[in-house]
Amino acid sequence: MLRRFALRVAVAPVVGARFAHDDFVNRHMGHNESELSAMLQVLGVSTVDDLTTKIVPQNIVRPPMKPFAALSEKDSLAHLRTLMGKNKTMKSLIGHGYYEPILPPVIQRNVLENPNWYTPYTPYQAEISQGRLESLLNYQTMITEITKMDISNASLLDQATAASEAMYLAFQAHKHKRNKFFVSDKCFPSVIAMVQTRAAPLGVDVVVGDVYAADLTDPKLCGVMVQTPDVTGAIHDFTDLFSKAKQSGVISAVGGDLLAMCITKPVGEMGADVAFGSAQRFGIPLGYGGPHAAFFAVRDEHKRIMPGRLIGVSKDASGQIAIRMALQTREQHIKRDKATSNICTAQALLANMSAFYGVYHGQEGLKEIATAVNQKAKTLAFGLESCGHRILNTSFFDTISVQPAGMSVQDFQSRCQSKGVNVFADPLSHSVSIAVDEATSESHLTSVLEAAGLQQPVLKNLQGLAEGRVAIPVECQRVSAFMQQSVFKNYRSEHELMRYIQRLARKDYGLTHGAIPLGSCTMKLNPAATMLPLSWPEVNGIHPLVPEDQSRGYSAMCLDLEQKLKEVTGFAAVSLQPNSGAQGEYAGLRVINAYHSSKGDGHRRVCLIPQSAHGTNPASAVLAGMTVVVVKCLADGRIDLVDLEANCKKYAKELSAVMVTYPSTYGLFDTEIAKITEMIHSFGGQVYIDGANFNAMVGLTGPGFFGGDVCHINLHKTFGIPHGGGGPGMGPIAVREHLAPFLPNSSIGPKVGGSQSFGQVSQAPYGSASILTISYMLMLMLGSQGLTKASQYAILNANYLKRRLEEHYPVLYKSAAGYVAHEFIIDLRGFKKTANIEAEDVAKRLMDYGFHAPTLAFPVPGTLMIEPTESESKYELDRLADALISIRKEIAQIENGEQPKDNNVLKNSPHTARVVTETNWTRPYSRQAAAYPSAHTFIEKYWPTVSRIDGVYGDRNLMCSCAGLDSYLPPQ
Repeated sequence: MLRRFALRVAVAPVVGARFAHDDFVNRHMGHNESELSAMLQVLGVSTVDDLTTKIVPQNIVRPPMKPFAALSEKDSLAHLRTLMGKNKTMKSLIGHGYYEPILPPVIQRNVLENPNWYTPYTPYQAEISQGRLESLLNYQTMITEITKMDISNASLLDQATAASEAMYLAFQAHKHKRNKFFVSDKCFPSVIAMVQTRAAPLGVDVVVGDVYAADLTDPKLCGVMVQTPDVTGAIHDFTDLFSKAKQSGVISAVGGDLLAMCITKPVGEMGADVAFGSAQRFGIPLGYGGPHAAFFAVRDEHKRIMPGRLIGVSKDASGQIAIRMALQTREQHIKRDKATSNICTAQALLANMSAFYGVYHGQEGLKEIATAVNQKAKTLAFGLESCGHRILNTSFFDTISVQPAGMSVQDFQSRCQSKGVNVFADPLSHSVSIAVDEATSESHLTSVLEAAGLQQPVLKNLQGLAEGRVAIPVECQRVSAFMQQSVFKNYRSEHELMRYIQRLARKDYGLTHGAIPLGSCTMKLNPAATMLPLSWPEVNGIHPLVPEDQSRGYSAMCLDLEQKLKEVTGFAAVSLQPNSGAQGEYAGLRVINAYHSSKGDGHRRVCLIPQSAHGTNPASAVLAGMTVVVVKCLADGRIDLVDLEANCKKYAKELSAVMVTYPSTYGLFDTEIAKITEMIHSFGGQVYIDGANFNAMVGLTGPGFFGGDVCHINLHKTFGIPHGGGGPGMGPIAVREHLAPFLPNSSIGPKVGGSQSFGQVSQAPYGSASILTISYMLMLMLGSQGLTKASQYAILNANYLKRRLEEHYPVLYKSAAGYVAHEFIIDLRGFKKTANIEAEDVAKRLMDYGFHAPTLAFPVPGTLMIEPTESESKYELDRLADALISIRKEIAQIENGEQPKDNNVLKNSPHTARVVTETNWTRPYSRQAAAYPSAHTFIEKYWPTVSRIDGVYGDRNLMCSCAGLDSYLPPQ
């Protein structure tokens, strides 16, 4: 008590004063001094500096970063709050795909602010991911029910990105033989701009105009895109249009509004082939543009070319229902340059929040919310007409376009702003659009009407007069029921929803349970202090299209974050727009293309990619209009310089770029990286550095210090944004000065790109802006020295684990001195011959020990890639090592004949409570060996809720909606 009192008194007058052990760097790293000393002793070095000197090539070591002091958690929060206080949290009725919802506190508290939901990884290990998989299945079901489409994916990055994926799907459906795509001029400007950006390198001719004047019989036309409600707010029934398109084999894609479709005709009933849009208004805050989950649904015949992740129902080894990601062979990590998309992530956390929003409200609640929104719009329309203004759209759901009388559109907008309300002004069409939403109050409506010139409006009278107005034509009104499954009916009370959310969370493995040592994924600590600002209204309540004087806090933070990213990369300019790593790759390659074109070298389109590259690299290159040429790697993991030079010479006139992951996905600092970049430059190419493994470089080296020209940075890896069970993420790019003019811009909103921008890569100017606060906070709390120390500890932890395991498993790639970077690969291929054991068996067995498996079969089949990150303690590292060593002994028992090769503790893993409590136990090992294989499991037992899942069965019997999960259960 005395210490607490003394600390409080001492700190009060001095900002930043604190005890040394409270420095956040000591909270972020996992070791105390004695543990650090023991680990260094194992490695035979005296300090962490000595270790990194032996590992990082000395010819690429950077000068020390410009110092900036670390702040305490309290002071960092205070600093960010001061910055964000410069934002103005006015009511925005701007629309354009962004609307203020009411996030139920039960979802905010139990999902958004719950590390059991935001710290898990993408559910590739389905047996320990059943909770969020069930929730994502609910999401897919909600989407298909509301849209009346056949099948939905588990979310995309944003609405504009989803629109561009719809264009690409239409192009693919015709095997790239039809290269014209028509987009209605009544789609959102951001959608049109994104489709144009994505179509250009593919050679797709995008025609924008009046869709009713489009020639649907054009043999070159692959698809047509429309929107309802459209940008003016008007509602359409496109049944006839889609029917005509179908007769000509044209794919019809439509942007829709989920809330509107609760009371308007769903696009699936119109005959659409593809439906896309945003689920943001289902409980997701504005966040200055993101993150938000986009939805994407298709007809059944298009499911195998649908982008993104797809959740499906299968069965486990015991015959019980189980859920998994289905049709994964479509994904970029398997099909690479032949993938359906370069998308490597989704917006899982946000999709889950929207799913729970749907579960909480059900059909009745959603219809009630939608009807109330429409009634607000009708009241507003009637009031505006009563004071002489003209409503341009006779049909509407939530958005009305107004032609002001007696004032300019700018005057109308200014008057509204003086009342605390933002509206969208379009001087070109001399109109103002006003989009009401769930959170629009009577006072907001009154403010707009007063700004419009109505004296002392009596809203109750206007509501009564507007009641009889038909804003949704009869033929556009919804008559079909939706969301009749039990999950959308059973959790309407807060108690029941809270318990359901927590029940699902208990099925999943996250960083709350233990290490997730996934190589190339960097599952580090997501500090609690960095997550707190996401719930601040000055962070999450800002529309991305507000006037610049209302977003000065964001502008200041983004500017400072850009400066810090320039410093850590060694580059001259940064774009924060890409909202995933794959989007960053795409943006970087488009920047390179634009640079070549500016010099008259637009023919340079060959992209060299090493064999070890992440699957998104070739997929991104293809979408950027490049031709992929694979470069060989040597047996020791290094890039084959002879093959690289041969390809440079072969494609000397066409060479655009090389994509290099550094350190490599083999876990090595390639000592010849400077030679590689010099060679590419000598042949006129540019060097793209994939920043997936940037966590090993911060403060030690950087792309700008060994010849890189552009890189992306996975903020959801290196700088603390949580993976959220499969999204959100951010993938900003940094470039050298000569590439800065070509950085991505935005069609509307603040101009954030270069003077010769190639286009845009995200719907909002700053992508998923609100989660940038997480990385910014982490940088503030670590400071320049702490950021460097984090990379050093990441390298230390990997090498300590490697040293502990290399006596038991072959380690595939090491430096000449026997070291690795921040991750390493253990080779399990030999066990197939000696014990009939494969890497997957080891991965599943780790679940019984209370671990999430390392990365399975990437980048080398039959292996595990391990990345412990800097945040794990020596205790946790030893627990992981002990588990893998124990599993090696279990394999030895099979090799020695003590256990059969086809019925053993590994082949039958993971073991559920249902399995180990079976009455008849006939397995050739004990129940204890199955479920409690280590001392730690007696302290804390994590139970997988399903046995090993049959993936083949799930793909052959594709079921991607929750017809009520209970309907899949076997008969009792």
